[in-house]
Order: sequence, then C-alpha cells, then structure tokens
Amino acid sequence: MNALLSVWTWFEIGLVAFLAWIVQMVLALFTFAFDRRRVVVGRTFRLVGVVASRLTPFWHFAVVGPTPKVAGRTVVVSNHESQADPFLISHLPWEMKWLGKASLFRIPVVGWMMWLAGDVPVHRGDKASRKGAMATCAKWLARGMPVMIFPEGTRSSDGAMLPFKDGAFRLAIETGADILPIAVSGTRAALPKHSWRFQYAYASVTVGTPLSTRGLTLDNLEALKTSARVQVEGLRERLRGLAAAR
Repeated sequence: MNALLSVWTWFEIGLVAFLAWIVQMVLALFTFAFDRRRVVVGRTFRLVGVVASRLTPFWHFAVVGPTPKVAGRTVVVSNHESQADPFLISHLPWEMKWLGKASLFRIPVVGWMMWLAGDVPVHRGDKASRKGAMATCAKWLARGMPVMIFPEGTRSSDGAMLPFKDGAFRLAIETGADILPIAVSGTRAALPKHSWRFQYAYASVTVGTPLSTRGLTLDNLEALKTSARVQVEGLRERLRGLAAAR
C-alpha cells in the first residue's frame, strides 16, 4: 500500500507542478517588465509546495507561532531534515529566493520553475560556483528580496544537525542583512534520505528572532553563526516538544 500511495503522491506532485508551471509562464509574460523581484512568479512556485503537500495523504504540515513581516535585506537560515523541507517552508507567507544545488535546476518542470522564480543554483565543491551564487544572492538582497539558505549544506543521515557553513553568515555581514533563524521538525520521517517512498509525518516550521549584523565584521562571523545555531536548535526542540505532547 505504501508503494502505491507513494507512486500516487509523486504523480500528484508532478501534476501540480506542471499546471503551476503553465500558470507561472503566463504570469511571467505579464509581470517581468515591472516585477524586478519576481514576487509573483516566485510565490506561484512556492504555492506548488503548499498545494502538493496538502494533497499528499501522508503529510500534515503546519506553521507554529507568529509569522512576522520579514525585512527585504534578510538571510533566512534553517536546519535541513529532508527533501520535504521546501514543501513545509513554502507555507511561510513571504517570498524569498532559495540557494539550491545545481542538479535540482535540471529537473524538468521543477527546475524550470526554479529558474523563473529567480532561485540561485550552486555546484557543491566548486569554489567559483559558490562565489557566483553568493554574488547573485547579494543582488537579490540589494533589491529588497530575502534569500533562503540551508547552512548545513545537505541533509543529515541520522537526524542530528550538521555543522553550519560560513556562507550565509558571511553574506549577511558583507551586505548588512539580518539573519533570520527558522526551524523545521518532523520532515525527516516525511521523505527519508535516499528513499523514494513517502511516510506519514506531522511536521511543522517556526520562525525565530532576527539577528542584526549592524556593526559586525568578518571577525564576528563565528559568534553570529553560533547565535543562529543555538536559536535554531532551541526552536527545533520546542517543535519536538509540541509534537510529543500532541
């Protein structure tokens, strides 16, 4: 039964993405001339995650706590549990451009939508690609558009948070952007790493408190990274506590 429902879920996600891609292309024709931040086509893509997750029989996703208005010059950072994280985080009610591995942009329909939305590809282990991707993120921040980065860089195989890489925090300091920690919990069960089968999962996302980089230099990078990690860990533990009490 799990295999059949998983096949249905992949079909449903693909169908939702295909229909949304058509809508996104039509909207792009009418909005690209004046929507320099690509808010309209970006939100269209994020809604794929919202709609698809609601139609998935396995998943029950929710936003916990308030969702404050986010300043345009903000680098959003989150822990990374599974491939289901983007579906969950897309429930947050603001647009942001995502830094993602370049291979995702080669996936038919989904990759095309990422390009149209203005998301930023990066090749893992390629220093030049990483530098170019961060420069693109800086341009989005300069336009008043938040960017979304998973500072762990990849998903953990055992559920424990991996060390945070410097990129997101260096970007924030160099551009004067705030760091906004958020946390997800429960998605690891939703779509386990290296598995195509979906699992039943109750997952949630919550938003933390912005960390200002005003007056900071790269000498403060480690302290900023530590502050963000402590906050993400605390938020995740809070979500786990709420789930356990349910």
